[in-house]
Parts: sequence; structure tokens; C-alpha cells
Amino acid sequence: MAKFTQTVEVFQNYINGEWKDSTSGQVMDSVNPANKTETIGQLQSSTTEEVDEAIQSATEAKIGWRKTGAYQRGQLLASVANELEKNVDDIAETLTKEMGKTLPEAIGETQRGIAILRYYAAEGMRKEGEVIPASDKEALMFTKRTPLGVVGIITPWNFPVAIPIWKIAPALVYGNTVVFKPASESAVTAAKVVKCFELAGLPKGVLNFITGKGSIVGEALINSKKLNGITFTGSESTGKRVAKAASANGIKYQLEMGGKNPVIVLDDADVQSAVQGILSGAFKSTGQKCTATSRVIVQEGIYEELKAALLAETKKITIGDGMDSTIWMGPCASESQLNTVLEYIQIGQEEGATLLFGGQRLTENEYANGFYVEPAIFEDVTSAMRIAQEEIFGPVIALIKVKSVEEAIDIANDTEFGLSASLYTANIGSALSFIDDIEAGLVRVNSESAGVELQAPFGGMKASSTGTREQGEAAKEFYTAIKTVLIRS
Repeated sequence: MAKFTQTVEVFQNYINGEWKDSTSGQVMDSVNPANKTETIGQLQSSTTEEVDEAIQSATEAKIGWRKTGAYQRGQLLASVANELEKNVDDIAETLTKEMGKTLPEAIGETQRGIAILRYYAAEGMRKEGEVIPASDKEALMFTKRTPLGVVGIITPWNFPVAIPIWKIAPALVYGNTVVFKPASESAVTAAKVVKCFELAGLPKGVLNFITGKGSIVGEALINSKKLNGITFTGSESTGKRVAKAASANGIKYQLEMGGKNPVIVLDDADVQSAVQGILSGAFKSTGQKCTATSRVIVQEGIYEELKAALLAETKKITIGDGMDSTIWMGPCASESQLNTVLEYIQIGQEEGATLLFGGQRLTENEYANGFYVEPAIFEDVTSAMRIAQEEIFGPVIALIKVKSVEEAIDIANDTEFGLSASLYTANIGSALSFIDDIEAGLVRVNSESAGVELQAPFGGMKASSTGTREQGEAAKEFYTAIKTVLIRS
């Protein structure tokens, strides 16, 4: 897979085993958020008719793919992993240039994609059902799994390798065919991932890739009555539209949406460990993770010590284009996302919170053409403030002082979201209370809020998620249906 040259490459749609241009004749630019004058690639601005074509392609391929043995489907995923491994450097470099994530993070994400593919490749050799005792001693009763059919997959821009793969891989190994629409901001990276599936020899129509505006391509996919399932990761507002349309059409759906993730630090915590976890959780990937640390709820006895240590470490953060390994934090992924972050920083100040550090847009010298902002730390934040309630999706944290673990958990739960939450403490009793009482799908003790194990279920509570969990064996619950079989001689 060749690296970019000075000529801007045009990336086509991949439908029914062919790469082709949209009939609209229009393309969209994908720009480097570190340098908006640099175009990373151009993508098809597709039409609703091409969405229909992609769905039809997947529909025609689904019977043949379902009848392909699970072991053989798994072996194809293993081959995709090998192709991705051959192209780690190119895909990671593309990811950094297109989305702004630092190169070490981009390499890590791509390697994680390889690991996910290999995990699901092995699913082709694992059990798919169980034998259940029947009341009739002459009968054999057992369950088996059957694929949904055609699955629509819509993914966000912040993890353009890992999230598509953790949706596509289980969909395919469990016997479904796929229509995949990535976010336009990172669709060049996604196209290179799809190329690895092609190189691995995936049959025609099993995976279809289409790019375009969300208002056209996304809406056509969301509202299609020809899908058997749809899985979406993105904003809560779009997720609600997916749920409404899927429900109306009788289509199974799975949503992963926002988070307002708290980290609670108790008086007996290891301050340095907590600070490092907060920094990584809040500011890695420029805070553009659904599991990113957004609220830091600190018991009063340790508050001043933790605040001083957090400020000291935040001031050491290096900001740049991410291509140099010395850079700790890259730009926001787009001008739109930068403006959202800056708007929330202004809102926080207007609400009466104190901006302790950062929050300024960087515009001089090497930052002149990029979407850069300093990491921001607020204090004097109340739970009622918008910066304590709404997802910002940027490098902004709110410090909140509390008296007790009970008060901390109450404040942590005082939001519509419930994705991830973390507690730093040396007290096992406090940890057990936190595990029981916190309203979050991902619960972590003495570890940062942002972090997902590929072999474990992923998903949240309340407005963060609906439907079944992603990743691990839990993915099977969405991508298949159970058949209960009874055989009598």
C-alpha cells in the first residue's frame, strides 16, 4: 500500500468488490487538522442511489456468506489482520495526518485493530450454542446462532481504525454482510482499512464501503428498510434519530453515544498515580474519546495537593502535529470541533467557573494553520453547570470538591450519561461501594477512565448506550439471533 505522494489521491467507494467513483461527480476534501492547507485525500460525495446499490450488493451476498463456514470466515479475518499488519506504518501515519492523533497513539490504535481481527478470527472456532435438557427424554434440544443478514455500520472520526474493525469483524465472522459508512473527517484512513479486507480476498458484496455527507448517505442508511440491523457510534442527537428510524422500520439497532466521565479521587489515594491517570484520560487524543475524563471529583482533604500536582504536570504537555514522538497532544480533529471546545470554555467562564489553566487557541508560528487549543482546567464548578453536564469532546476538565465518597458518587451519577467512571482509593470498602453504586457501564478502580479491553464487553448506561454491548463475546448478542432447536426421532 503506497504512501502518499504530492499528488492528492482520490478514494473511491467499494461496492460489490469494485472501487468506483460516485455518479454525483463530486468529491470532498479531507484536510490535515494540524495544517488546514494540506489535503490528505479526496472522497466520494455519494448519492442515495449508491447507498441503495451498496445495500443491494450486501443483500445478494448474504446467503453465500452465511453458508461459508464460520471457521473459513474466521480465517479470512486472520488474513485481513495480516494485511493490516503489513501496512501499520502507512495507516497510522494517515490517521495522524487526517485526524490529529499523535503517531504513537495512531500506531497503538492500528495494532489494536490487528488484535481485534485476530480475536474475532478465533470466534470462528468457538461454540455457537448449547445443549439444553428437553422434557421429552427422546428429544435432543439445543440452540444455535443465526446471522441478522445485512448490517449497516456508521462510525465516528475519533477512532477510524479500531471502531470500524470492532464492528465489522464480529459482523462478518458471525455471518452478516456489511454496508459501512465512516465519518468524512477520517474516511481516508477508513478506506485504507477497507483495502486490507479486499487484499485478504473477501468475497464480492460481503463488505461495502461508501462515503459522503451525513445528511445524504448517513440519512439514507439510517432510514433504509432493507437493512436487518444497524450499529452506530457518534453523537446522542444522531443516535436518537437512528433509534427512531430503526424502531419504525422494525430493524435491530445498537447505539454507542456520549459520555461525561468522572474520576473520583479520595483522600487516601496515591496522588501521583491519580494525576497520571487524569492526564492520560483527559488529554490524550486531545480529549476526543467517548471515555475521556471530563469531571474530576476530589475529596477535600487531598484537593489542594492534587490540584497543584495536576497543574504542574499539565504545564509540561507538548502540543504539535503529532508526527514527532516528543509531542504529547495533537490538534482538535476539525475546525468545527475546535470551535465547540472554545465555546464550552467560554460557557464555563460565563457560568462562574474559574479557569485555572489553558483554554487558549494557539495560532502563532507552527500552530498558525492548525486547530490547536491548550488543555483547560476549571475549578469552582458545580454539578448544575453545563461544563459539568454536557459532553465537550475536547481537552477540558472540571474540578469538583466534595466531603465524602457518598457525595462524590452522587455527583458522579448526576448526569444523563453513564459510560465510564473511575475511582482512586486505597480502601477496598470504598472501591466496593463505588462498584455497586456508580451508574456506568465501564467501572475502573485506580485506573484512568479511558481504556477499553478488546476481549471485554464495551458499553454504557443511561443516555450513553442502548441495546447490547460491543466487543468480546458480548458482540454476538447483537449480530446474531438465537434459534432453539428440538429434534425427536
